[in-house]
Amino acid sequence: MQRNSRIISEVEAAAQIRDGMTVYIGGFSLSSHPMAIVRQILRNGVKDLTVVGAATASIEIDMLIAAGVVKKVITSYIGIEGHMPMGPFYRAAAQSGELNLWEIDESGFYAGLRAGSFDLPFMPDRAQVGTDYTNLNPDLKAFVDPIEGKQLVAIPAIKPDVALIYVAESDEFGNVRFIGSGFGDRTAVRASTICIAQAEKIISNEEIRMNPQATSIHGVNYVVRAPFGAHPFSSPGNYLTDNEIIKEYVKAGESYLKTKDRTLIDSWLAKWVYEPQDHIEYLERVGVKKLFSLNEY
Repeated sequence: MQRNSRIISEVEAAAQIRDGMTVYIGGFSLSSHPMAIVRQILRNGVKDLTVVGAATASIEIDMLIAAGVVKKVITSYIGIEGHMPMGPFYRAAAQSGELNLWEIDESGFYAGLRAGSFDLPFMPDRAQVGTDYTNLNPDLKAFVDPIEGKQLVAIPAIKPDVALIYVAESDEFGNVRFIGSGFGDRTAVRASTICIAQAEKIISNEEIRMNPQATSIHGVNYVVRAPFGAHPFSSPGNYLTDNEIIKEYVKAGESYLKTKDRTLIDSWLAKWVYEPQDHIEYLERVGVKKLFSLNEY
């Protein structure tokens, strides 16, 4: 039977994201985020997203908040590790009450994704017992387990409409490979209705079938080919983090926290998001010398 290719452009991928959706954005800390798609989502001007971040999220979420795209955030942490302890626009929006925060720790975050992946209404978790999380987040329910009579907390299922993940390789039919652990992306994909994988490289199905145990997730719904697509973040085995661009973002965030003046962040967003019309124009703006200087060796 003839199989259809699942490869689409980042423009087509971002068009799947509509106002009010719940969207998971994969990766971890300063690595492996599907940034080509994230930038296109910003260019599309969608609103009122509920964003499910990685357990340790970073600028990929914070910049969406800075651009006014997000109404609710579900994650245990947003920061810029090695640069800034907390995402500046996440912090500002949370303190002002503009952002709806679904308070959770990392244990509870993964419990919610596991519940979603098993199609269960909740997952029991012990880490929140004796903490204020059930006061901060009324969706978390303390209960006594019926088997051993111990205190537990029910974590509601987290079920994104769309999971956006970054992968090292994929064939045209959506069989993808990570380099490294893949963090929590496998669980998030299982919890989500559809998955769009942004791949550093497209390889043949014959190569996939030669080493089937290397396939991390089989048959994702769509694949976007985007070399250097995690930039300015790192891609394990491919390139390092571009700390220069991240420092520009941190400077803009620090300025906003002190003055509430958006001049620097609007300039950063214009330069690195809105002015390039697509991923290739973005890479041209970064420059060949800079991109190759980031190669891991």
